[in-house]
Amino acid sequence: MAQEAARVARRVNDLIESGGHHFDLSGCCLTAFPTGLILATSSVSDKISSISLANNELKGMAKKFFTTYKNIEELDLQGNKLEKLPVEVGLLPKLKTINLSKNKFEVFPEELTKIQSMESINLESNQIKDIPMDNLNNMPNLSRVDVKLNPVNKESLKNCAVKFELVL
Repeated sequence: MAQEAARVARRVNDLIESGGHHFDLSGCCLTAFPTGLILATSSVSDKISSISLANNELKGMAKKFFTTYKNIEELDLQGNKLEKLPVEVGLLPKLKTINLSKNKFEVFPEELTKIQSMESINLESNQIKDIPMDNLNNMPNLSRVDVKLNPVNKESLKNCAVKFELVL
């Protein structure tokens, strides 16, 4: 545990020293995003455009995370234990890419369909059965949705018009 805490501290220091564009907390054994990091990174939070929290043990994301790092364009949450996202994720006006692969989603996180800047959604290796095609087709910049290795009801997609690459 002390090793992981030291790793997080080093990465926060690196972020602040570099002026902060990419915040990498992947593989730090986090079960939640430490709220103390919001205060620790406040001097660069507006400059952060990419955050990786991949391969941790996250079961949820705090609303404050999405209201603090509002300028992120890329968010990598793959390899966690997430089942849902808070509605605040829909408030990220610049988010283009989100990786939610290898989590525990059973329902497509429709909050993502509210983000007009979204270009790519990766939900590979979850437990999603239904895809909200109408909502996804209304997203002007969406170019790719990856739902490989999900128990998607492919019959329900047969007569759907698709304006983006749908990876099944």
